[in-house]
Amino acid sequence: MKRIIIALTTLVLSIGICSAQKYIVVDSEKIFRSMADYNTAMTTLDNLAKEYQTKVDATYAEVESLYNAYIAQKASLSTAQRTTKEQEILAKEKAAANYQESVFGNDGVMMKKRIELIQPIQKRVFTAIDSYAKAGGYDMVLDKAANATMLYCSEGVDHTQKIIELLK
Repeated sequence: MKRIIIALTTLVLSIGICSAQKYIVVDSEKIFRSMADYNTAMTTLDNLAKEYQTKVDATYAEVESLYNAYIAQKASLSTAQRTTKEQEILAKEKAAANYQESVFGNDGVMMKKRIELIQPIQKRVFTAIDSYAKAGGYDMVLDKAANATMLYCSEGVDHTQKIIELLK
């Protein structure tokens, strides 16, 4: 019973605090998609990713080809030849995995390129949101993009379009 009372009290207090604050809602995804330089950067990243993925796929296809040739010849190979072929296949597979990681991993070429292209745009957008919120006297800005858990948003508090206009 104590827990229910505490939970209800906390809920009532947090509702009271939130209602006393001025807040707005924006959709950062919509803001980004409205920017030509963001769309250009995303197209560049997509094309680069396709190019690298083709190279990764070709490397793995080469490994598969070596493996299939090994399986076809396995019966006619000596133990030493089998071991050599197996090591060659494993080395090629490891090299392919390392290449894939060097391109698509957390510290890979694609992540570095994404940071190079997108980070300045993000900084501009977040600076514009910050300036807009300060100029309007808002205490809080909520983002309803992507994985937000917002269940309802009144049109009156959604200032996405105003941020887009501010960026133009």
